[in-house]
Amino acid sequence: MAKIKTHKATAKRFSTTKSGLVKLNHTNRRHKLGIKTPKRKRQLRGNAYLSKAMAANYRSLLGE
Repeated sequence: MAKIKTHKATAKRFSTTKSGLVKLNHTNRRHKLGIKTPKRKRQLRGNAYLSKAMAANYRSLLGE
């Protein structure tokens, strides 16, 4: 049986943790930051995690 190929666009944007969560970076933190409020920029720091329902779909794209 053939191996399942990794979806490369997904692999560049998402990663899995040891506990199985799918980790991603927040959007809207690249440019035009002068328009956004400090509260909004502060809340976009760090990582976000997908819900369990969506994580199953992304794990299959990541080949796991």
